[in-house]
Amino acid sequence: MGFGHGHGHDGGGPAGHAGGRHRWRLAVSFALVAGFFVVELVAGLLSGSLALLSDAGHMAADVVALGAALLATKIATRKDTTGRRTYGSYRAEIFASGLAVLLMLGVSVYVVTEAFTRIGEEVEIATGPVLVVGVLGLLVNVAALMLLRAGSAESLNVRGAYLEVVADTVGSLGVIASAILIATTGATYWDTLVALAIGLFVAVRAVFLGRQVLAVLGQHVPEGMDMSDVTTELEAVGGVAGVHDLHVWALTSGMHVATAHLVVVPGADSQDVLVRAQQVLREQHRIEHATLQVEDEPSQACHEVTW
Repeated sequence: MGFGHGHGHDGGGPAGHAGGRHRWRLAVSFALVAGFFVVELVAGLLSGSLALLSDAGHMAADVVALGAALLATKIATRKDTTGRRTYGSYRAEIFASGLAVLLMLGVSVYVVTEAFTRIGEEVEIATGPVLVVGVLGLLVNVAALMLLRAGSAESLNVRGAYLEVVADTVGSLGVIASAILIATTGATYWDTLVALAIGLFVAVRAVFLGRQVLAVLGQHVPEGMDMSDVTTELEAVGGVAGVHDLHVWALTSGMHVATAHLVVVPGADSQDVLVRAQQVLREQHRIEHATLQVEDEPSQACHEVTW
């Protein structure tokens, strides 16, 4: 029985790392959101608006989430000096995304709870300051969205920050709508209703992002990838008689990893099979790091594996 082993990757540095490429976007967005959070919190306390306070609470979550995302990209691109993290620290970004999910859910629960406790209460709300702060918040969030949008399609870490800002943008729109409705109708219950809507919207976005985070941590097949297609294309490589023990997962956003055993036909050049199989995985499925074992026939150990 003959064996061959090969793997390929892009070096793992910042140049090939989606989160690292967009770190500056996170940094600028963090500065914008953190600066405005203080303004919104003070305005919410002075105006008595629950919608404004709920948006300030969500913006506080934005500050923490953006800060965690920024720190995670730094950790993810740091070289391992311990020899124990053979895949590096790229998963730090996924944990940061998970923190964003928890923060969004926490803010949502708080806002919804506060909204229900205010039902039936008469409160004084200074609509003028609420409207001004809401408009300023909208401008800050739109600027952050424009910065983060490009990276949100490539990095789950940046996507977590982006969705935080999306939810906060909706919150700013809600604050503006609340101020206008209260000013025109005199009914302060609009503030409670808008706060409730903001909380529910944030919860939905958190669940959406949470499912993606769990898929990565659970080492699911990357979204959009069909394992049967991967198997078929590997079996089409010249000299390959069969494929088994194929596993594909995402280390972090945009960094897919694969392992597989390739059974080759008698007389086939194992090294040539390795090179062409890696090329298929890289060009067809963006799998830069593939560890492949070449064998003349499946070993007994392979037959005994049950997962």
